[in-house]
Amino acid sequence: MTQDLLPITRVPRTGLPPHAVVVGDPARAAAVAALLDGAEEVSYHREYRVFSGSWKGLPVVVASHGVGAPGAILLFQELADAGVRTFLRFGTAGAMKPGIGDGDLVVAEAAVRDDGVTHQLLPPEYPAVAAPEAVLALQRAARAAGAPHHRGVVWTRAAFQPGLLPLFSYAGAGLAAIEMELSALLVTASLRGLVAGGVLVIDGANADELVDEQATGGYDPHREVVAAGVERGAVVSLEALRLLAEAEEGEQA
Repeated sequence: MTQDLLPITRVPRTGLPPHAVVVGDPARAAAVAALLDGAEEVSYHREYRVFSGSWKGLPVVVASHGVGAPGAILLFQELADAGVRTFLRFGTAGAMKPGIGDGDLVVAEAAVRDDGVTHQLLPPEYPAVAAPEAVLALQRAARAAGAPHHRGVVWTRAAFQPGLLPLFSYAGAGLAAIEMELSALLVTASLRGLVAGGVLVIDGANADELVDEQATGGYDPHREVVAAGVERGAVVSLEALRLLAEAEEGEQA
């Protein structure tokens, strides 16, 4: 019956596992879900494609939220309504400083709230911070997987393409990467008492001094080096969820 489904994502109101990996692309959600045991598609409405299954015995959700924070926050809110309590965003991003290469992972410690939606919910001074335990679990999982990785603050920005406003107003601030949805997740989690973090695969360079258009031919996220990073990042995300669940069980014992 329709009243048993949430209105935007069409996921069931109850019965979802409490741990989730969220991604932008519905096809990537399917690819991550393919790593699970007993994966089943729960729903697919608009950009919101949701799977459930298990990773090394841990029941998990894998869901897509589409491009941009205004739509993504609807998924985060409805998954939380349905019982998800731990979220890890697994996405792609552009590097913002030297030393972070294509295919590397960036574990986000916090995010700049330039997302286009949370400023309509809260004053700009409210921070978007990852749960410390999520940061540590992602870093531990990346090390175990042998994945090149970095930690730092990322910039969540609503506009993908540059416009008349200066793109790099945070130049010199030491930001690691730029992406489009994470701060909305971190704010949602803080407001609702959830655990959240994010790990991002670098698919290009965004800082002006890092971009060599002549050498690279421009932005191209479909290269083998990025695909290899995405494969590593999927395993890192799922394994970090398992580590978080393991720690939760230890605290409850």
